[in-house]
Amino acid sequence: MLKIVFTLLSVFWATTAFAQNINEATFNADGAVNAPTDWRKWVFVGTPLTPNALNGGEAAFPEFHNVYVEPSAFAHFEKTGEWANGTQIAKELVLLRSHDGCDEDTGACFEVSGQGYFQGEFAGLELTVKDTDRFSDEPGGWAYFSFGHKAEPYAETATAFPAASCNACHAASAETDFVFTQFYPVLRAAMPR
Repeated sequence: MLKIVFTLLSVFWATTAFAQNINEATFNADGAVNAPTDWRKWVFVGTPLTPNALNGGEAAFPEFHNVYVEPSAFAHFEKTGEWANGTQIAKELVLLRSHDGCDEDTGACFEVSGQGYFQGEFAGLELTVKDTDRFSDEPGGWAYFSFGHKAEPYAETATAFPAASCNACHAASAETDFVFTQFYPVLRAAMPR
């Protein structure tokens, strides 16, 4: 009996210790989140693109979205298949490369590798944070931030978008706890089997 209790306590301590090692976002007294400084060194998971040319000229998100997961949160997801409290996911927006040789109708350009879509200039930074204590009123405890939809330098802080602007779509369509894992083979491959 004592061995069972010790084993259960060991599992609890190991799980708790692992969960507490998530590198969380930092917030200011006014509730604004500070921009991460090293997101391009995080785990790169993919780059969705829904260009205007394929969406009637009015795509909701016409830029490339380079998506990065903070490494400790990625490690937790890899181990458990769940997004830990404190998870940070950064999305850097990048314009489509454009020049005189690009097709006006499709937006595709011809480059040395062939006809296609290529990344141009940085155009914004967004951050998703899971914090069920700070954002207990938000579905899943997730909040969404933008440090500017413009070229660098990005803003140093950001306040959360209203939940309805992001959470509804994530709740309805994201595969794993408000995250669109179905669009990222790196995340699908990382899930425990």
